[in-house]
Amino acid sequence: MKLKDRTIKRLKGNYGQWILITGATSGIGKEMAIKLGEAGFNLVVTGRRKNLLDVLKQQLIEAYNIDVVVIAGDLSVEIDVIHLIEETEHLNLGIVILNAGYGTSGKFINSSIEKETNMLDLNCRSLLILTHHFAKKMKGQSKKGAIVLLSSMVAFQGVPNAANYAATKAYVQSLGEALSIELKPEGIDVLCAAPGPVETGFSARADMKMSKALKPKDVALPIINAIGEKTTVLPGFLTKFLVYNLRMTPRWGKIRIMGRVMKGFTKQQA
Repeated sequence: MKLKDRTIKRLKGNYGQWILITGATSGIGKEMAIKLGEAGFNLVVTGRRKNLLDVLKQQLIEAYNIDVVVIAGDLSVEIDVIHLIEETEHLNLGIVILNAGYGTSGKFINSSIEKETNMLDLNCRSLLILTHHFAKKMKGQSKKGAIVLLSSMVAFQGVPNAANYAATKAYVQSLGEALSIELKPEGIDVLCAAPGPVETGFSARADMKMSKALKPKDVALPIINAIGEKTTVLPGFLTKFLVYNLRMTPRWGKIRIMGRVMKGFTKQQA
């Protein structure tokens, strides 16, 4: 399914031609790059694996005749965050999609603190730095700007067996909700995208086995469609079903339910 013409016209009219997508080598980030390339946007794509970014670049150029800039780097490392900022300084990026992130799972007490802090650096610290930088840059541009932050359905309560991961996404969700109000008068739209389980490289890296999950194509279009229209989007039917069914449950109950769900996703670790 393609982006509708009226959505393309709205996005280009409001934000211009250039879009940055972090974490574009696979999953949701890659799918959004394909959909936006198909719609005729020029893209900056980032990720740790330059070989996969180069393949994506070639595919996008050959299929859609757009401009694509590849900037490889690990955004959990501050020098690579600074490199990304420096390499995009000359571009008027109208939409910035901060999709890069990963998760951990299992009992917190048994986890690697190095891995947990690395995830914190990527999911929160780098996202904070990039959001701050691009918000200031967008404020001075002629067109509006939009920043998309990848939250998660686990952001709305604590999640036993993924305690730190859920906490990083709660930070993202809370930051995005507040900035959507603060930055609106500056001509900058902020969207939090909070998907449920998605079939990407995420689950393997997080050491989870998910019995039911969405495909990246199920969530990419709803996220893009929501830019400038909403402050939080729950992309995909499964996401809405899970979140809405928990909506009337007290917070302590949500925590217990999500803990049981995550215990099922991580049972192989036992």
